[in-house]
Amino acid sequence: MTKIDVGVLGATGMVGQQFVARLEHHPWFNVAWVAASERSEGKRYDLASAWRLPTPMPEAVRGLIVDVCEPGRGPTVVFSALDAGVAGDVEEAFARAGHIVLSNARNHRMDPLVPLLVPEINADHLSVLAVQRKVKGWSGAIVANPNCSTVVLAMALAPLRRFGLVSAVVSTMQAVSGAGYPGVPSYDILGNLVPFIGGEEEKIESEILKILGTDEGRTNHSMAISAHANRVPVIDGHTMTVSVRLEAKAQLDDVREAFRTFAGRPQELKLPTAPMPAILLRDEPDRPQPRLDAERGGGMAVSIGRLRPCPVMSYRLVALGHNTVRGAAGASILNAELMQAELQCLS
Repeated sequence: MTKIDVGVLGATGMVGQQFVARLEHHPWFNVAWVAASERSEGKRYDLASAWRLPTPMPEAVRGLIVDVCEPGRGPTVVFSALDAGVAGDVEEAFARAGHIVLSNARNHRMDPLVPLLVPEINADHLSVLAVQRKVKGWSGAIVANPNCSTVVLAMALAPLRRFGLVSAVVSTMQAVSGAGYPGVPSYDILGNLVPFIGGEEEKIESEILKILGTDEGRTNHSMAISAHANRVPVIDGHTMTVSVRLEAKAQLDDVREAFRTFAGRPQELKLPTAPMPAILLRDEPDRPQPRLDAERGGGMAVSIGRLRPCPVMSYRLVALGHNTVRGAAGASILNAELMQAELQCLS
């Protein structure tokens, strides 16, 4: 197929760099336009971007001139790595002007007319786009991916829906890369744990119910959820301990099988960045670990370990996912792949 030209909003930041890097050899998409703040406007990308990824900057984007984030100046399809402080108005302006915006920001996630998409879990929520355009009068669209912790939790809970999800308690141990660059001061995080991340617990508790909900995401799931968010001295990979109460009395072997066989539309369609399998169930007593497992499936797989009965709830487990890949840039790219495969709306 002829590659689809795409743009990246906020291309010079950490998540923007992940978009640029992960799209370098993408079989469907080609980065043809990069945009950032006015202080980067008119500069070559290699001069405007302080590259902080371990992989080299793609040669194809080095000479691109950074543009301002104004609708109509770039391709129809744009991936947004904009900070939430500016993303809301900018993304709406792009959607109003006919752009399809794949958003990584929190601003539109809880809008009932914006799909909050995890393609393995709620691919059917894409159908709300027709209503979104009609009600909002946009010729374009906005599709959001969840908070970087929420997507890992969603993948950990989705296989258990067959047993009935009643309630869950989750404690996160979140990597410093989730705070962007320069992130958390070294004096605060080295040899330490910070038991607070502003707004994080609220995002987890609200977003998970929309993702697991029905009626294209407009009716929330009924489960109760309690979240504790912590920042830890890990570079990449959000780890969380999860205890969940199930409606049905499920045997351990049945729960293990639910994780091992879990798959969704990305796996059925064999989308380019879909992890195969989507969930890796670890049997070792000390896994998953961020240093060893965050990059599994190219950073797109979620690892589950320490699955065992819980004396208070039904089962307990440890979940791990790469926060800037599965929880950010990779999530938006997978959303775009699903949109093109199912709706052919990007070309």
